[in-house]
Amino acid sequence: MDASSDRLARPGWNCWRVEQSGRFAVIADADEYFRVVRQAMLQARHSILMIGWDFDARIHLGDASDGGPPALGDFVMWLARRSPTLHVRLLRWDTGALKALFRGSTLLTILRWKMHPRITLRLDGKHPFASSHHQKIVVIDDCLAFCGGIDMTEGRWDTREHIDDDPRRTSAGGKPLKPWHDATSAFDGPAARALGDLARDRWRIASGEVLAPISDSSGCWPEALVPTFRDVALAIARTRPEIPDVHPAFEIEQMYLDLIARARRVIYAESQYFASRRIAQAIAKRLIEDDPPEIVIINPVSAQGWLEPLAMDTARAQLIEALRKLDHRDRLRIYHPVTDAGAEIYVHAKVTIVDDTYLRVGSSNFNNRSMRLDTECDVMLAAERPGADATRASITALRDDLLAEHLAMRPEEVAPAIAEHGSLIAMIEARRGPQGQGRTLIPYEIPELSDFEAWLADNEILDPEGPDKIFEPLGKRKGLIRRIHWPRRLTWRRRAERRKAG
Repeated sequence: MDASSDRLARPGWNCWRVEQSGRFAVIADADEYFRVVRQAMLQARHSILMIGWDFDARIHLGDASDGGPPALGDFVMWLARRSPTLHVRLLRWDTGALKALFRGSTLLTILRWKMHPRITLRLDGKHPFASSHHQKIVVIDDCLAFCGGIDMTEGRWDTREHIDDDPRRTSAGGKPLKPWHDATSAFDGPAARALGDLARDRWRIASGEVLAPISDSSGCWPEALVPTFRDVALAIARTRPEIPDVHPAFEIEQMYLDLIARARRVIYAESQYFASRRIAQAIAKRLIEDDPPEIVIINPVSAQGWLEPLAMDTARAQLIEALRKLDHRDRLRIYHPVTDAGAEIYVHAKVTIVDDTYLRVGSSNFNNRSMRLDTECDVMLAAERPGADATRASITALRDDLLAEHLAMRPEEVAPAIAEHGSLIAMIEARRGPQGQGRTLIPYEIPELSDFEAWLADNEILDPEGPDKIFEPLGKRKGLIRRIHWPRRLTWRRRAERRKAG
C-alpha cells in the first residue's frame, strides 16, 4: 500500500493514544512559556500536576503583575493558600535532586512545601541505572496540558531575539547565563485529559499513589496564548524503559523512523543532540534515493556539561561523517544558531516538522537515551486528511517562524525566499551571514577526534541504547558505526574510493 494513503499515527505501534484537541499551540522559548503557564496555573481550581526533569524554586515565572510572588517556589505556595480546593503536585527526577537541595533557599522552600497539606513533592526514582526521568509535562485540571522540552529551572529563560548580554538572562545569584532556544506545546480537550492520565500513571509508578482524574474542569486556556491550530488530533508517544512492573514502550523511536520514511520534500528538526544510530540509519536510507528530501537539523555547537560532549559530540561527528559519504545530492545540513555578536545559542528544543504535514514537539532528542533509556513524552499533529489545507499552511508557517528566529528574518519573508532560491537549504545558505555580524546559522564542522573520544563514541559508553546495554561487556559491542546496517550504496562508494586510491 502507498505510504501516503494511510495514517501515520498507529496506537500500539508508534504512539500510545490519539485524541482530539480544540486548541493547540507551539511555544518557542521560555519567555512566553513562563508567562502563559503562570497564567494557566492561576486559573487552576482543583489540580496542578507538574512532571519534570528539574524544578528550580528560585526562578521567576513570568510577569508577576497578577499579585503573586515572582519566584516559582513562592508562587506555588501562594496558589495553594488562595485556592482552598487546589492541590499542587510536583514529580522530579531523583538523581539530580540532592544537588538541587543546596541551591540557595531551595531546601527552605521544599520544607515549606512539605508542611502544606495540598502541596506534594515526590522524587522519581523508577528508572534504570544511569537513566533519567526526562519528561516535561504540566497538566492543569485535566483541561489544559503543556508538553515539550522546557524545564522550569535555571538557565532556560530567554526571548526569541536571544539578545547578547541580556540583563534579564541571569542566574538567581546574578551570574550571566548563555542564550537558550527551546520549545514546548499547549493543548486542551480530550488530548489534555489523556496527558493527565499519562502524568497520573507516572505519579503512580514513582510514588505508589493513585490519583483520580478531574471531572469538573473548564476555562483553563490562558488568555495570552493564541492557538496555532484548532480542532486537530494529537498522537501521544512515549519512551518507557524496561523496569520491573512497568510495561516498556518505545513509541517515540518508531514515530521518528516512520516520520523520516514518510518525508517527501523536507525534514526540519531541532534537537539537543544527534547521536542515535537508528535515526542515522533511517536518514541514510533516504539519502541514497535518487531524489531524497532535504534534511535540515538545528543543533547546539556542543553539548552542555563535561560528560555530554564526550558522548554526544563524538557520536555526532562519526555519524555525520558516515552520512555525508551517502549524501550524493547534497541534501543534508546541520546548523548552529548564534547571536548578533556570534555567541552560541544553546539548542534545547525538540521539534520535528516533515513537509507541510507532520509536526512533532516533545522531550525526546536524537540520541539513544531518548529512544530506549530515559522516560520521554512527545505529541504529534498530522494534517493528512483531505480538507486540511489550513492546518498544512499553519505547519509550514510554524517552520518558517522558527527559521526566521534563527536567521533574524521576518516570518513572512521565509516562504518567498525559499521560492526565490529553489529550496530550503539554498535559502538558508543565501540568507545566513558571517558569524558575529548578526543573528544567523553557521554550518556544523566535523571536529578531529582523539582516540579516546572515538572509543567512547564507538562503544556508546555514555549514551547506551537501553539498560541491558549498560552492562554489556565491551568485547561484545559492535561499535556505533559498525552496528548500523548501512545501505548498499555506502559499500559501493567505499569500493570506489578504494579503487580510486589505488
